[in-house]
Amino acid sequence: MDSKKFYITTSIPYASRKPHIGNTYEIILTDAIARFKKMQNFDVCFCTGADEHGQKIEELAKKSGVSPAKYSAEISNIIKNIWELMDCSYDVFIKTTDVNHVEAVQQIFKKLYNNGDIYKGAYEGWYCVACESFWTNSQVGEGRCPECQREVQKTKEEAYFLKVDRYTDRLIQHINENKNFIVPNFYAEEIMNNFLKPGLQDFCISRSSFSWGVKIDFDPEYVVYVWLDALINYITALGFNLNTPSEKFNRFWPADLHVVGKDILRFHAIIWPIILMMLGLPLPKQILVHQWLLYKSGKMSKTTGNVVYADDLSRFFSVDAIRFYVLKAMPMSHDGSISYESIISTCNTDLANNIGNLTKRVCDMIYKYCDGVIPNSEYVKDEYDVGGVTLGAFKKYCECMEGYDLSEAIMQILNLARYCNKYVDETMPWALAKDENSKSALNRILYNLAEAIRFISTMLFPIAPSTAKNILKQVGAENFSFESLNSFGGLQPGVAIKKPEVLFSRIDASKKLEEIYNFNS
Repeated sequence: MDSKKFYITTSIPYASRKPHIGNTYEIILTDAIARFKKMQNFDVCFCTGADEHGQKIEELAKKSGVSPAKYSAEISNIIKNIWELMDCSYDVFIKTTDVNHVEAVQQIFKKLYNNGDIYKGAYEGWYCVACESFWTNSQVGEGRCPECQREVQKTKEEAYFLKVDRYTDRLIQHINENKNFIVPNFYAEEIMNNFLKPGLQDFCISRSSFSWGVKIDFDPEYVVYVWLDALINYITALGFNLNTPSEKFNRFWPADLHVVGKDILRFHAIIWPIILMMLGLPLPKQILVHQWLLYKSGKMSKTTGNVVYADDLSRFFSVDAIRFYVLKAMPMSHDGSISYESIISTCNTDLANNIGNLTKRVCDMIYKYCDGVIPNSEYVKDEYDVGGVTLGAFKKYCECMEGYDLSEAIMQILNLARYCNKYVDETMPWALAKDENSKSALNRILYNLAEAIRFISTMLFPIAPSTAKNILKQVGAENFSFESLNSFGGLQPGVAIKKPEVLFSRIDASKKLEEIYNFNS
């Protein structure tokens, strides 16, 4: 039973402003992985949420003339609405203002203090409000944050520190012994060479210059540093507390996969494992690091306005088209990019001309030549070997999904659809339909195509769930499990198909771009 559980998390976005499509990519990626695992019959717990504390939120709330609690709650609702708009099937949405989370953070802070893993000292250095990050003199260069390039503030205050030196060797050993702890693997090398091997400085984990955060209950002039507060969400989302851990926590911890952006890896690959070591808890099994989705070759920034938002995109494109595009556009090894022109091209080429065209033309022929039911024909291997090609594509697809390379997994779907379109063109079922003596050949070809489409729709489900369901209905199938794809030929003959319809209409690029321009101007 335990081997079938799968606990997967996103990082919890900061409730300062509405998340842009680069932020939203992470929840779509995580959702696709969670759906894939559910289709493999894993007991999945998919957690996301919102980080509602910190100096930046306090300052933005003040500018807006509302309390930090009201401001962050409003942004959290926006985050939740966008996640649901993008058809994300999360199981838990945690907020760092939740009472059980606050209580657990206070418990943990006090326990680590009593154990000597936290001590009180003095901090002097640089602080980036935008990233809520501390930096040393050597890191800030010319007075700018190495992450976002904004100006940093000189900070001097008494503070509590996390004593990390006694755990550094254990963390190095863990990374060396678990080669897939951080993927892609080159990020593990970055963590080792840039942070662990040079030696870690004790980590400042409290602030006294603002008040919007979890109070340190035994020293209420201080609040817990927002990153320590936020990281603990991964266990409090399961109902963790030091006194009586919940059944859910006992069932699902350790996390099977944390999905995080490359800009926050150091917190997840260093600070979070060290906290867990201090608490005597197992470390997460794996951290998946994704790249950035760039807009016009630059990193998206809510501050500079160089952004695209998911809810705005949904005015012009279907949710499934957006999901499909961002997952295809982001390779594992380097940054992806987004533009309105490239989305239109993907919709026309991959969705309308390839997958949509295949489904419509095959279902039209079944409707016309087979009275709208799946033809009665067993799979027989021929020179095209559609069954072998389909099973081969499915195998490669599963390997890509298991390795979290969703961009390459999508390529397997598209390659299979292209092969099937070629199969239609070369076998010409419309010509066979004119000859009664070719009826068995016609039935065999149309059955092979309908069965391949069943595979395509099932493979597509984690990426574009609504479209996948529609395709499956069009070929008269209902089973969305991967067990149904163990062999080619599972589609039941004689089953009535849904009346064919267009899945994706071709987009007139000039008209669509004009529509988008008018909306944005």
